[in-house]
Amino acid sequence: MDDAAAAGQSADHFTDQFTPARAKLGLIIPAVNTLSEPQFQHFAPDGMGVHVMRARISGSPSDTLADLSPAIEQAADILTDMSPDMIVFHCTGTSMKEGTRGDRGLIDLIEKRTNRPACSTIGLVVEAMRALGMSKVVVLSPYKTNRDAIAYLAEVGIETVNDVALACASGADFVRITPQQWVDLARQNDRPEADGIFLSCTNTTQIEAVDAIERALGKPVVNSNQAVIWGAAKRLKEQLGDYCLAPALGSLVREH
Repeated sequence: MDDAAAAGQSADHFTDQFTPARAKLGLIIPAVNTLSEPQFQHFAPDGMGVHVMRARISGSPSDTLADLSPAIEQAADILTDMSPDMIVFHCTGTSMKEGTRGDRGLIDLIEKRTNRPACSTIGLVVEAMRALGMSKVVVLSPYKTNRDAIAYLAEVGIETVNDVALACASGADFVRITPQQWVDLARQNDRPEADGIFLSCTNTTQIEAVDAIERALGKPVVNSNQAVIWGAAKRLKEQLGDYCLAPALGSLVREH
């Protein structure tokens, strides 16, 4: 076989192995986030293309959603160039920042700007909690404080019975917390009255701890990235057709 024929065979082999996405998910993520992309590529179902746009949307505590709107609009505009089937504003902390009203405003902003259906991370988290029958939760996060999470959950009728915010200094510190450390934190901070655990943040190894925590505590676990993969797959079922989600994502994907 000559070199040209070998090159052609190699190219055809790549094409045979590559399956174009049947559904396209667009994510707007904080610029500092380094874990959502590899986690979504690993855990998303076959046929779901995951396309990411970074923006400076985590902001400082004093930034309002109005302050962040230009960055959100720009990211949403750019995502429309690849014609996503849906867009997720994928920053749990920011989507909780101004309660349910602020969250709804973010979704409306993206939908009006792009003419695409949109969701927020916290919206899909709450949907997942309701699917699992969670009404009293333990909240674990790397944030400075869980104040916004507690207030948002209270608005939608979910009580926080214990919360642990690790007060990490930066996003780089978020990613250093290992899955086993999240498991240990859940064990140490569980409460008998809690009917589930919420692992809040998109830029952590929490998703890798979901199954181990559920086995250790006998309670359901919801994590930001897990909930978005689950919720997006449900909404894109028409494009995806039959799909399977990894059992490591816990009872949310096995039972719902």
